[in-house]
Amino acid sequence: MAVSNVSSTSSSDGAAPSAPPKSALGKDDFLKLLMSQLGNQDPLSPMDSQAFVAQLAQFSNVEQQQQQGARLDALLMAQTSNNQLQAASLVGKDAIYRTDGVDAAGGPVPLSAQLSGDAATVTATIKDSAGRTVRTLTLGNHAQGALESTWDGRDASGAMVPAGHYTVTFTAADTAGHSVDCSSQGKSRITGVSFESGYAELLLQNGQRIKLADVTALKEASSPAASAAASAAASPTPLSSAELTALLESIRHPTL
Repeated sequence: MAVSNVSSTSSSDGAAPSAPPKSALGKDDFLKLLMSQLGNQDPLSPMDSQAFVAQLAQFSNVEQQQQQGARLDALLMAQTSNNQLQAASLVGKDAIYRTDGVDAAGGPVPLSAQLSGDAATVTATIKDSAGRTVRTLTLGNHAQGALESTWDGRDASGAMVPAGHYTVTFTAADTAGHSVDCSSQGKSRITGVSFESGYAELLLQNGQRIKLADVTALKEASSPAASAAASAAASPTPLSSAELTALLESIRHPTL
């Protein structure tokens, strides 16, 4: 399972980083100054009680803000770790995600979309990286829900298009001619997770990287054991030696 590591920055020479210089008075400094002010005040003209209470209130507010900031930092770190663990748990699943195109590689290319309603006509317009239309496919009528089709990878003249990324735009209309929303989507196996960009990106088997927010659905991938069991169930039961001998005899000496 390919999950990119999140590493912390350290000094190149291995020395402990120096403490940052103080930019403001801390709690202890404030208390020392306050006690010094109280101890050295003129007994005949003591500090105004209102000013004293205001300083204490200000100190209390600053201390509470510092504590809240520390709690928020801890909460953010815990939330980030939780999100990373959740993203890593998606490896091995099939992701259905929003996308604006497909990647052609000299062969048939699967097309996928989601229809918001029943459509009498659906058209897929395929364009290259320069915005030129290379093929327009008429996909007929489709019911609401997932739409699956295939582009043979050829342009309008029948020539195979160069390998690369192509945008696909779906347009659909119902029997009354009203537009039906049809959003393009892709499907691929999740092979890893990357946090290099500061957020979770899913690495797909088809070579694409997508944001977690672009995933619209997840499906359990069929395991090799399940596939083997299904294949075995579909395979005919082999004949025993006695049955094979009887079959050969019937072929050699057919009954008239």
